[in-house]
Amino acid sequence: MSATPPVTPQASPSVLPRTSREVRIVAVPRGLPSPGDFAVVQTPLPEPDPGQVLVRNRHFLVFPGLRTLLGGETDGVPLPPLRHGDTLFGPAVGEVVAAPDGDGPRPGDTVLHLLGWREYALVPAAQCAVLDDTLPDPVAYLAQGSSAYGALTRLAQVRAGDTVFVTGAAGAVGTLAGQIARLLGAARVIGSTGSPWKADRLRSELGYDAVVLRGSGPFARQLAEAAPGGVDVVLDTVGGEQLAAALGAANQGARFALIGALSGQLSADRAGGSAPVEIDSYRLVVKGLSLRGYSGTDHPEVEAEWTSRFGGWLRSGEIRFPHTTVTGIDRAPEALPDLIGGRHFGAAIVELE
Repeated sequence: MSATPPVTPQASPSVLPRTSREVRIVAVPRGLPSPGDFAVVQTPLPEPDPGQVLVRNRHFLVFPGLRTLLGGETDGVPLPPLRHGDTLFGPAVGEVVAAPDGDGPRPGDTVLHLLGWREYALVPAAQCAVLDDTLPDPVAYLAQGSSAYGALTRLAQVRAGDTVFVTGAAGAVGTLAGQIARLLGAARVIGSTGSPWKADRLRSELGYDAVVLRGSGPFARQLAEAAPGGVDVVLDTVGGEQLAAALGAANQGARFALIGALSGQLSADRAGGSAPVEIDSYRLVVKGLSLRGYSGTDHPEVEAEWTSRFGGWLRSGEIRFPHTTVTGIDRAPEALPDLIGGRHFGAAIVELE
C-alpha cells in the first residue's frame, strides 16, 4: 500500500502552460487491453467558458469498468462506450486553476469530477463536487467503498456474529469490504484472491480470517474448509465459479449482494458485458437465500452516509484505504492492463507530477 501525501489547495498559478497531456485510445483492444492500445498525447490547453472550470488533476482512479466500455457491450451501463481516438475518463481529484466569474467552484478549490486521464480537464462546473475535510486526505475520495458499504447495509444487512465472504477481496472494493463487514459486526471475514502475496496482505494488514486462493485446488472445497460453519453474507464482485461455490456454502437464509462480475468483465474471451454462471436454483429455494444486485442509484442517500462514516473510521484508525500509486501520466497507459492483470493491491491511482 503506497502512502500518498494529502492534496493541499493552492492559489491558482498566474501563468498556465500552453499544452496538456492526456491518454487516448490509439487501437481498440481485441480482447484484454495492452499498453500499446493507448498513447499519451499533447493537446492545447483549453480555456473555460461560463459554466465551466479548468482543473489541474492531481490524482485519478483506474477502474475495471473501462474494460466494458472498451469492449462496447454497454447495454444498461450509464456510461458511453469508448472508441478509437477517445480520451479515457474516470474519477479524478484536482485543483481548480481557472473559472469565469459566477457561481460554482473557484480557483484554489479541490474538486472531484469524472474527467481523469489528463493533466488538465475542462469540466462543467455543475459536474464538480467541491471537497471539504470530511475525509482527512482528498485522495480518499477516490476510494471505491460506497458500493460495498451500501450493499452490506442495505441488501445483505450484516448482523453481529455473521460469517461474511467477499470475492475479489484484494481489489479496490474488496480491500474495503472486509474491513467494513468487520466494523458492522461480522465475527468472521473470508476473502478470495488469485495471488499468494495478496492473500498474505489480506490476512496480515486487513484482518481477513481466511483467504481462499483461486487456482490452488477446487474452489468449493477450499471455501468449505475456510467456513466450516457456512456463510451468512456474500459480497460478490466476481461471479462465475466463486458465486456458485458461495451458494454451496450458504447457511439457511444467507444474503447475497452482487456488486460486480469480474469473471466475465476481465475475461479475454468476452467483451466485458456478460458473466454467465450456472447456479443451483433449488438451493435458493430450500435454503431461503436472497440474491440481489446492488445499484447506487437505487440508494442515493448512501454516498453521503458512507463518506461521513469513512472519514470517522479513517481518523480513528479503524479502517485503511489500501491503494497502489502509479506516478506520472507517462506510466498511465500501463495502469489499466496492470490492473486487469492483477498486479495492483487495492485501488489503482495515478498521481500526476
